[in-house]
Amino acid sequence: MNPPITRFAPSPTGHLHIGGARTALFCAAYARGRNGRFVLRIEDTDQKRSSDAAAAGILDDLAWLGICWDDGPEALGCGGDPRGVGPFYQSQRRALYDDCFQTLLEAELAYPAFDSPEQLLARRKEAEKRKQTFIYRQSENYDHAEALERARSEPHVLRFKMPSEPITVHDEILGEVTFAYEELDDLVIRKRDGFPTYHFAVVVDDEAMGVTHVVRGQEHLNNTPRHVALMQALGYRVPRFAHLPLIFNPDGSKMSKRDKDKAVRVAVRAAGNITGADAGVDEEVFARWMKDKTVQLPQENLLVLSKKLGVDLPEIDVEDFRRAGYLPEAVVNTIALLGWNPGEKDEQGRDIERFDRAYLDRHFSFDRVGKSASKFDRDKLRAFNFDRIKAMPAAEFVSRWRQWCSRYDSDLLTKLDEQAMLMLAPAIQQRAATLAEAKGPVSFLFMDTGSIEYDEKAVRKHVLKGDPTGLELLREFADVLHRVDPFEPGTIESALASFCEAREIKMGRLAQPIRVALTGGAVSPPLGITCASLGRELVLSRVERCLAELSKH
Repeated sequence: MNPPITRFAPSPTGHLHIGGARTALFCAAYARGRNGRFVLRIEDTDQKRSSDAAAAGILDDLAWLGICWDDGPEALGCGGDPRGVGPFYQSQRRALYDDCFQTLLEAELAYPAFDSPEQLLARRKEAEKRKQTFIYRQSENYDHAEALERARSEPHVLRFKMPSEPITVHDEILGEVTFAYEELDDLVIRKRDGFPTYHFAVVVDDEAMGVTHVVRGQEHLNNTPRHVALMQALGYRVPRFAHLPLIFNPDGSKMSKRDKDKAVRVAVRAAGNITGADAGVDEEVFARWMKDKTVQLPQENLLVLSKKLGVDLPEIDVEDFRRAGYLPEAVVNTIALLGWNPGEKDEQGRDIERFDRAYLDRHFSFDRVGKSASKFDRDKLRAFNFDRIKAMPAAEFVSRWRQWCSRYDSDLLTKLDEQAMLMLAPAIQQRAATLAEAKGPVSFLFMDTGSIEYDEKAVRKHVLKGDPTGLELLREFADVLHRVDPFEPGTIESALASFCEAREIKMGRLAQPIRVALTGGAVSPPLGITCASLGRELVLSRVERCLAELSKH
């Protein structure tokens, strides 16, 4: 066999869905493991919904995941056209499609159709009344020459004349699937605006780009017999197909982009006083969204509402996982297990679940892909991510954290320089499961001293009890803090130890009151790091306030 050529062909109409990312991952893994090529093609024939921004976002998400393409748009260190099969945007390939349309028209395998949208809707409703599925067919008295003449001046679409025979699809995962002729209509292959439909362009481009394996989700299975019929009509070879199982939520519902919209809609209804201005949209648009469940707000407006209402949106798109602070290698590891497993055991006899891209490329095959839907396990993703964060060298963690901050929390970079992050990293890495959570363990750094709220339980236990009390020890140690030089973790820890040793008390008797003073509670990174990261002036200020406030008790 020749090396395989796989392709991923997203439509640039929004963010990259995690299911699309898995498809791209499996396409790349299958090609890489067999010295083949992975093609990225942008299917932008839907001119109304496609955008350059969405296309750029998809490229960026794939590159972030480490799914680099061999042939495709040259960007982010990936792509190019060494085989001369581009361009890779379908909107730039119309001349090729027009030639193929002409071939089918001349063979009377395609024909102009002049039905208006209203006429088609009426025919569908008639079929529904008869409890039948509407199947479009060329009329028996259709005059091809007359139709071609009409097409010179009248709006029309081109339809493909489906052969009157069953079509069998040979699938690498599902086996043989046969579709009866009665189930297949004469599909539209060219729209009224002259652009090809997805069904036509994908067939022409797969042939032109030498694609040997078409890998996609099972939701496309019903399209495949139509594509096979088109391939045969055009004299093309038929590639191998592999339809991947769907991805479900833990509750068994399909993991859909609508999940975010549903979550915000529920919160808006519960709040009861939200307007379009709160979402950043026109009131008429907002009212239509509230009334019609099929209407969705743009992603940026959903984010605005979710922040206002305190709603955690479910991660659905790759961008959602990036924003939530997951590492690309953890995401890749998790989605690789959605419908596939390597079938290998570790030394303890457990199924191997943790692996990198190199392992996936070596082991991926379609015979290990299941037929049934997979449930996305966010707990597993979180565990994978936490383990990777904990295992990172501090310098790498800080580099990743700073990259995340530059995209999602640039203010943090103005408050913490790289050196401070390096100092805090070891403590953060043991507590933060995601990069978004890395700020949590050091949130005390961003508190306003005058508004720190002291945890009552911690105050009773660590500050007001004992002989001497924690408050008395804190007042005495404040004088020591003035003299610590340099004000760095090591010298601060030494001063703490010397103080406790001289008074023959356990370190916790002093450490916990200091933590309460600096953070409001009894949990923080090691005290030397906590103090050094705040700086002497802020530490003394917080200690003084704590002494003043809690002395009242």
